[in-house]
Amino acid sequence: MTDSIRKLNELATEPVGRLLWRYSLPAVVGMVVTSLYNVIDRIFIGRGVGADAIAGLAITFPVMNVATALGVLVGAGASARVSIMLGAKDYRGAQMVLGNSLVMIVINAIAYLTVFGLFMDNILVAFGASAQSLPYARDFLMYLLPGLLVMNLSFSFNNIMRASGYPVRAMVSMFIGAGSNLVLAPVFIFWLGMGIRGAAIATDIAMTISGIFVFAHFFRPDSTLRFTRGIYRLRWHIVLGIVSIGAAPSLVNVAGSAINVIINTTLARYGGDAAVAAAGIFTTYTSLLTMVVIGICQGMQPIVGYNYGAGLYHRLRRAFWLATGASTILCTAGFVFGISCPGLIAKAFTVDGFLIDVTANGLSIALVMFWCVGFQIVSTNFFQSIGQAGKSIFLSLTRQVLFLIPFLLVLPRHSGLDGVWTAFPVSDAFATLVTSAMIVWQFRKISRLSPRL
Repeated sequence: MTDSIRKLNELATEPVGRLLWRYSLPAVVGMVVTSLYNVIDRIFIGRGVGADAIAGLAITFPVMNVATALGVLVGAGASARVSIMLGAKDYRGAQMVLGNSLVMIVINAIAYLTVFGLFMDNILVAFGASAQSLPYARDFLMYLLPGLLVMNLSFSFNNIMRASGYPVRAMVSMFIGAGSNLVLAPVFIFWLGMGIRGAAIATDIAMTISGIFVFAHFFRPDSTLRFTRGIYRLRWHIVLGIVSIGAAPSLVNVAGSAINVIINTTLARYGGDAAVAAAGIFTTYTSLLTMVVIGICQGMQPIVGYNYGAGLYHRLRRAFWLATGASTILCTAGFVFGISCPGLIAKAFTVDGFLIDVTANGLSIALVMFWCVGFQIVSTNFFQSIGQAGKSIFLSLTRQVLFLIPFLLVLPRHSGLDGVWTAFPVSDAFATLVTSAMIVWQFRKISRLSPRL
């Protein structure tokens, strides 16, 4: 435990820039690898199965977002609580968070797997599936369901691993899952001829392999936190502490699910299955970039949480601005490439000429304000990391609910399919203004707590 405590103390003493690099790089690499295997998975599906399969896969995104939301509710909240408790030297409290998290994830998984299994077709049709895309969506989701529990466990405890001082080990676990999927996906899709079902089975197996590695960490005698007796009985103050922080990123995923449903149904109305497939490609491209930003945030989170718990406010402020700068540079690069080469992005996923044209048009409009998205994500994660759940929840909902949904409902009535794509940059612009105001107010408040700021 002495070595573990030394690792944690570095969060309060080592230069912030070096710490952010050391914690973010493994997280970013892991998230990039995870994103790449999702991208490659979808390229395999698009080129090996067809445009309807891409549309079917896009229909499953809302369902997967709901499952992810319930996993994030626990995983993100638990990792933030662990960081704050370790910063305050409350090691027993951090252990209780670990045990309670395991029980909460299992209970959540039983609930949503039961609902999805019983009402799968009804849910997919409500989410925008057509007669052509429904069989593909059903095949993919039916075989993916068993792996969603393992996926949530692996993701949640990977975050706790990183928050307790093991960023490199957390990265390795993501490499294991992503690498396994990269090998297994083409085998199941092409060699075994299982198509979109093969993609789901490969993901299940890969996540199981990664989950085994993650869980093995918490049985190691040298780990800061370990699975031990007496930490699994749910205690309401622990549960509420986890949920209060995890609610913000969880609501982002729930809102994302609602947004995907509205996007899919609106696109189907104005552009048919080709427009739905284009949205799937757009989501895949932007997810690749935002996953890197989330990796930066994962590196920032233990630094901010620990120093907030220790009262070292000047360090958390520096960590925030460094993370914001890196994320803005990344999103600006994604914006420039997406605006300059939308057709090239589309061609990576499909050989269908009409789908390429629809996707290129959508990307050239929807990405206009993407350069400011990194700032929004970092700010939301910052409030989450310091335990300001209400502010984090509010920021999580501004872009996707407060602004995007109304614009999605109004703009297409005047501009048709282009109106759907235009809703994205308009909502990004408004959300950035709100985020800027809240960050300025928060740092003025923090400045009063420490003369060093």
